[in-house]
Amino acid sequence: MTTSSRTDPPPADQLAAADVLAIAAHRDDVEQTCGGTLLRMASRGLRTAILDLTQGEAGSRGTAEERGQEAAEAARILGVGWRQALDLPDGALENTLDNRIKIARVLRELRPRVVILPYWQARHPDHATVATLGYEACFLSGLKKVDTGLAPHRPFKIVYASLYADVRPSFIVDITPFIEQRYQALMAYRSQYANQAAASALFVPEEEIRERTFAEARHYGLLAGVRYGEPFVQKEVGLVDDLTLLPVQTI
Repeated sequence: MTTSSRTDPPPADQLAAADVLAIAAHRDDVEQTCGGTLLRMASRGLRTAILDLTQGEAGSRGTAEERGQEAAEAARILGVGWRQALDLPDGALENTLDNRIKIARVLRELRPRVVILPYWQARHPDHATVATLGYEACFLSGLKKVDTGLAPHRPFKIVYASLYADVRPSFIVDITPFIEQRYQALMAYRSQYANQAAASALFVPEEEIRERTFAEARHYGLLAGVRYGEPFVQKEVGLVDDLTLLPVQTI
């Protein structure tokens, strides 16, 4: 465990805060999977934040420095009030106690009510690792005897962004008014998505990105009766108070 010379953690109301925190392995993961949701939450007056766990140094394109600059621009487009990247190794993320504590420090600083994690099955091993690592960090963050110099905090809700998972979503967020901004935030990563010779066989041509981005959002929007949507999975059952207020028409 880490130690701190501070004996009395500052009051929660003196800390930086976010209502919704998205945690991802790489800069641009959030833009691909839940950028529209962050835009919608910000439009409702909620404070949003992004924690990228790596610098992106192992990517086939661009440098960590370039991706840092692009991430800042994407955060501006998404209306995110706080964004930082940890120094965990890109391409070699592990669910270790040290890594859980690093994330717990951020959770205790921002004190989010909702945490968005990537779905737990993924082609990229880093993404799958973050699902478990992030969940366990949320649990650890609530333990009083884990000393990070900040007061314990455990998010109320964890949801999983499931855009690229072949699973039925638990719910869809309507991102119709924000689809263009969502796309612009993704395209802020010119080092990744602009046409170039490097790793051209691995990346979709720039001229196809818009079509694919909008088509995926259209697919999930149709499932919920809206134009564009982003899908999420929750592990808990839902709770309904009034059947007459259930959204999404059956017939």
